Amino acid sequence: MRLVIRLGGSVVATPVNTRLIAEYTEVFKKLKAAGHELVVVVGGGELARNFIQYGKDLGLNERDQDDLAISVSRIFAQLIAKALRPLSCEVTPLSIESAVECLEKGKIVVMGGLRPGMTTDTVAALVAERLKAEMLVKATDQEGIYDKDPRKHADAVKLEKLSFEDLSKVLEEKVHKAGIHQILDPEAVKVLKASHVKVAVLNGFKPENIFLAVEGKNVGTIIE
Repeated sequence: MRLVIRLGGSVVATPVNTRLIAEYTEVFKKLKAAGHELVVVVGGGELARNFIQYGKDLGLNERDQDDLAISVSRIFAQLIAKALRPLSCEVTPLSIESAVECLEKGKIVVMGGLRPGMTTDTVAALVAERLKAEMLVKATDQEGIYDKDPRKHADAVKLEKLSFEDLSKVLEEKVHKAGIHQILDPEAVKVLKASHVKVAVLNGFKPENIFLAVEGKNVGTIIE
């Protein structure tokens, strides 16, 4: 199976959790050993959002703020890729094409952001589209997708399954902005909807959930 895993910065980088990162590297090795092709897209988490704020404080425009966040995500990608050696690419891919080239060499691809105006969610969606991936798994800081933001509403209900049409109704943000922080970026949703990639959104603090999703077990929220 061709898999794209969107590893949330809220999970491994807020704060930096080297124990959890080590657990994920073992998960990725096992998936690779089982014959799966794997691209991991890592977010920058709170540190990326901090740098966006530093940029704002210094009067930088949104593009420059995005650039800072991308650099942070790439540092976390490098950290994970180096921990995976020799199974990972020698260099962190800076484009979708270089990610494809690395995957075709039989490596685990680990990458961060690519360019301003594009979140790591959208990077993962575009990679999944380009590779015709069977599944995109988003490991996040929530159990799945809720009918409303569970951080703001105590009565929020987790959804087991929903369509992309339904998904757009439960997302608060409709357009990209620097530092956007919701379960799935709206631009990524557009790409995934058009390319018909199955998506699993699940609790990333339990790396074993990745195996459950790949096996088709009932975990998190499935979007298709």
